[in-house]
Amino acid sequence: MIHTLEADGIQLEFNGRKILSSVYLKLETGKITALLGRNGTGKTCLMNIIYGSMHCEKSVRFDGISQKYPYQRTDLLHYLPQFNFIPQRFSLKKIFNDFELEYGLFQQLFPEFSFKYTTAIGRLSGGERRLVELYVILKSKSQFAMLDELFTHLSPVQIEKVKELLQEEKKDKGLLITDHMYKQVVDSCNDLYVLVNGKIHLTKSIDDIERLGYARL
Repeated sequence: MIHTLEADGIQLEFNGRKILSSVYLKLETGKITALLGRNGTGKTCLMNIIYGSMHCEKSVRFDGISQKYPYQRTDLLHYLPQFNFIPQRFSLKKIFNDFELEYGLFQQLFPEFSFKYTTAIGRLSGGERRLVELYVILKSKSQFAMLDELFTHLSPVQIEKVKELLQEEKKDKGLLITDHMYKQVVDSCNDLYVLVNGKIHLTKSIDDIERLGYARL
């Protein structure tokens, strides 16, 4: 069964400046949806609005049923924010136990973590910490996951492994991803939205990225 997450009617202003205007976005299980936009266009705000942690006029629906605070429904949605969200004192053992995930599978994929099971996440490098948080959100038991700046601080080898994980996980969930490494994002996605001047555009071809002024190809 294909599940859907729809967000529409989104209006957001700061100090009289319109950030988001009549935004509509749709995610489906079995698909990776990408969101591109320049700094300050409102990508992170949009994710927080969908998640329910930022309040504004909106409608967010899962399979047509409205959810005012999706963050309260971890069976429906998980969110990887730009910033580190797991307390520094938590060990990897505790983190993987809390998310009900097998550390052994993670270790097989990323052998650099072989001897860090009892290490506090705050003692890891920035890239290692990001990878752990990305992995547990991506592997979480939810219908949908949103990943903000998912490739930040990762090495090229780690990025390729994460891209493989995205393709594996999309079989069971719907994913929304955004990152300024747009070539990696475009390589991974099925649907692509570009956010420009407060409005969101579903692209029909890769050339639309240049036409909408996001990047030169």
